[in-house]
Amino acid sequence: MKSFISSDIALQAAVKAAQNYAEIVTDQDPDDGEHVVPGELRRFLGRLRLLHGVPFSYLVPDAELLPVESIRFFYLDRAWTDALVQGALSVGTISSADRTQLEAVYPHIRDEVDEAERTIRQPRGEALLKAGSGTITGFLLRSRAVSGWPNLHVRAYSRDVVADDALTTAAESDPSRMKVLRMERLAPAVLLVLFDGVPAVVHIEEPRQGIQFGARLDPEDPPSARRAKVHVRDCNTGDSVPPVDDFTPANSVDVPFRPGAPGVINIAALRERLAAKAPNSGGTLEPNEYALQMLRFPYRQVFGDPKDTEGQKFYALDRFKATVALDSWKSTVVTQLGKA
Repeated sequence: MKSFISSDIALQAAVKAAQNYAEIVTDQDPDDGEHVVPGELRRFLGRLRLLHGVPFSYLVPDAELLPVESIRFFYLDRAWTDALVQGALSVGTISSADRTQLEAVYPHIRDEVDEAERTIRQPRGEALLKAGSGTITGFLLRSRAVSGWPNLHVRAYSRDVVADDALTTAAESDPSRMKVLRMERLAPAVLLVLFDGVPAVVHIEEPRQGIQFGARLDPEDPPSARRAKVHVRDCNTGDSVPPVDDFTPANSVDVPFRPGAPGVINIAALRERLAAKAPNSGGTLEPNEYALQMLRFPYRQVFGDPKDTEGQKFYALDRFKATVALDSWKSTVVTQLGKA
């Protein structure tokens, strides 16, 4: 038995396809509305404005300008990026009439490309920003942190942030937070980030992935011989032994490594060192107390610190405060067991 596609079936298929397309195209679609430049070309020019496809040697002519473990802040010259777009558009101009027509519509093209810059990188769940971007700033970071933590968190703000400020979790569309227009690893250890605006504060932070443990390098040591250290905590309260700002022989221990295995921690030796210095340890550490000593929050590097901000900054110190004192918790458990 042969089957045929009737006109009714074809009409229903066409209507269904049109309905599906109508569900995809929303008021946030960058191609919604009338434009001088087609959507694909508009996005290509927007990416070009954000230096996509520009050779790295044009950004950093000499490797000495971006040495190892350094960061370089900059801003994009609009005249330079406009010339970049005009050069790309000039490929299609053959005659003087073509150039005259391009010059007539270029102001509209420039406005549309300005808006397209904000659609290249669109965070999930956030509203599309309609207006054109302002001054574009950014930085180039060359560091082992880029290769060691591929998912570094980068945030920029138009004002400083204090402890009780909701900006720590604000969306990029928040007026006080700078939208990240581009964030890309150009090399294993080189990170390029572009911001929509001129930030007052920039945060670069290790990715948050549940409970984390670790040590710190002593900043007082020379770069070629820095030692890993662990700040000692009180076993009952979880408070760091003062002074919390610096490493001293009384409040920290050097991290021992296994012989012939650089980078591999000697867990047993480190436990003994911490037990010898941690207050209320009793000379030994239980597994949970050992974990408390090694607990570390993700490290956050802050660039920019305006002096007109009052209050304790939330990024000032990497501190841990136990919500319930262990002594109180133990006495509560003993009391409840006694009642049982």
